[in-house]
Amino acid sequence: MTGWKSTDQSYGKLSICMHWLMLLLLVGVYACIELRVLYPKGSDPREALKAWHFMLGLSVFALVWIRIATRLMEPTPSIEPAPSALENLLAKAMHGVLYLMMIGLPLVGWLSLSAAGKPVLFFGLPLPALTAENKALAKALKEFHEVAGKAGYILIGLHAAAALFHHYIKRDNTLIRMLPHK
Repeated sequence: MTGWKSTDQSYGKLSICMHWLMLLLLVGVYACIELRVLYPKGSDPREALKAWHFMLGLSVFALVWIRIATRLMEPTPSIEPAPSALENLLAKAMHGVLYLMMIGLPLVGWLSLSAAGKPVLFFGLPLPALTAENKALAKALKEFHEVAGKAGYILIGLHAAAALFHHYIKRDNTLIRMLPHK
């Protein structure tokens, strides 16, 4: 059975749990914002979905730092057979962009709400405004947040497709390393 820490051969329970928890949170973030359109503007269900979108997004922001610390402090298990230098470069770039997304999108969302003069609640706890009220800035940040969020669908899809490509086409252990072990 795999321990909590990663080794050169496999990811540890902490890394595996954090990876799949982040996926579940991101599914929740996207589901909340997409499902809100099923309800009329100003309705309680729509406002609740928006609130959950904010809280889950801020949860991603809080937890991504644990993922980064774990990734920096523990070894990365090797891929067998070893990928090419180009594949390694593409994987590092993809992970970098995904981490940027998990930091940047919640931060821009928080900034957008702050600039709009709206309260930012994290499970009932009011968070400080990150900027003074500025409607023009709020609009620009909201637009950027929406475009970057849509790009997130593509990034997450590419990440999943790459894992499946490695598993079924290349037949290496890329995906297996991140699955829970018995």
